[in-house]
Amino acid sequence: MESIIVGRSAKRAVVLATILAASLPLYGCYTPAERALGGGVIGGLGGAGIGALASGGLAGPTLAAGAVGAAGGAIIGAATAPRPYWRRRHYYY
Repeated sequence: MESIIVGRSAKRAVVLATILAASLPLYGCYTPAERALGGGVIGGLGGAGIGALASGGLAGPTLAAGAVGAAGGAIIGAATAPRPYWRRRHYYY
C-alpha cells in the first residue's frame, strides 16, 4: 500500500474546519446556563484529550484532566455570556 501525502494547505484547511465545527455550537448560546454547558463540554473534551496525551492513556489522569477542563470551561462560559439588551445602560439615544 502507498502512503497518502497531504500538503500543508490541506492540513491547514482541516485544522480550520475542525476549529470552526467545534465552535459552531456556541454561536446560539446567550444565557449563562447555555454558555456554561457548552463551555463545560468543550473544556472537558479538551482536558481529557490533553490528559490522555500527557499520561499515555492512563484512565485516572485522563479523567482528572477532563474534570478540571470541564469545570474551567463551565466557569469561563458562564462568565462570558452576553448580558441581555434590556439590562444594558443606554449611552446613545
